[in-house]
Amino acid sequence: MSTTTPEYDEDYSGEELCNLDPNPVEVITQTYIHSFICAFGLIGNVLVIVTYIFYKRTKTMTDVYLYNVAVADLIFVVTLPFIIYNEQHSWLMGSVVCKILRSAYSINLYSGMLLLACISGDRYVAIVQARRSFGARSRTLLYSRLICSAIWVFTVALTLPTLLYTERFEEHSLLDQTTNVMCQLSFSETETAKLMKVVVPSLQMAIGFLLPLLVMVFCYSSIVCTLLRAKSSQRHKAVRVIMAVVVVFIVCHLPYNVTLLNHTLSLFKERSCEAEKIKLQVLAISRSIAYFHCCLNPVLYAFIGVKFRSHFQQIMLDLWCFSKKYIYTARSSRTTSDICISGRMSSDGSNNMMSFSA
Repeated sequence: MSTTTPEYDEDYSGEELCNLDPNPVEVITQTYIHSFICAFGLIGNVLVIVTYIFYKRTKTMTDVYLYNVAVADLIFVVTLPFIIYNEQHSWLMGSVVCKILRSAYSINLYSGMLLLACISGDRYVAIVQARRSFGARSRTLLYSRLICSAIWVFTVALTLPTLLYTERFEEHSLLDQTTNVMCQLSFSETETAKLMKVVVPSLQMAIGFLLPLLVMVFCYSSIVCTLLRAKSSQRHKAVRVIMAVVVVFIVCHLPYNVTLLNHTLSLFKERSCEAEKIKLQVLAISRSIAYFHCCLNPVLYAFIGVKFRSHFQQIMLDLWCFSKKYIYTARSSRTTSDICISGRMSSDGSNNMMSFSA
């Protein structure tokens, strides 16, 4: 399986051509890993979206951001199986699909990371600036939707270079007389290639990692200080949640961005074939770790909240009741219906204590 950023195809040292294709073991391993990411990412993000549409509704700015994060992650996990299939079958779906699939990760990266930064900002305002923001909550939903719309437009603009310059093409190897069909950034002019091969990864690192990281560190550090001063039985749990959010973000995205930075800095330098193979392997592994973040977002930002968990339990109860309706007799259905109603009343009527992620 070729890497998602194999557009870096510069010349290497040595007289013989360098074969950078991954070995079969790497292909199989990445296929299983990406299939796992796709399955769990699909389940988690679909549950978040269903919960917001049919149960919880979007009542706060964080709700709007979380819903859009789930949509961004869902876009990527839906396209991931098609990426796997095409990489293993010479991009049979053609050039248009090649462009769309390669752009999917950029869309998920920029929109998802910027939305996570917005969530940290909203929590900062709600907790640290609580007194100032108390009187302005009636207009927050409109503001959050406008912010999300602006982020999606900005994301599409940042993805345009990938969409415009990604091409499906054939590469003929004189070394073993084979033809490889690839879907990569391709340029007709040298100057454009030099510019884009620096601009695209630089934007990914700056806007897709560094900017959200700085915002999250500032906001969550301020929140932790505020919570530690407050006399609340829930403060330690809230601090642990914040630490988990930041640590998972760094663990998932820092290795890929460090590797991408190292790769970008060496783009126009002569390097050995073996060193390049190792670098691409590390890039592929770290990128898979970054992909895994889309599976963890529903857990860190949604299911960890008390109120969200109660709505999720209601979904499970309704699914159970729905299945029982078509399995049991009329008498059993009547009993099951009573259980469902009482469960819904208990869920709606419970006075759950609001947690940090609620």
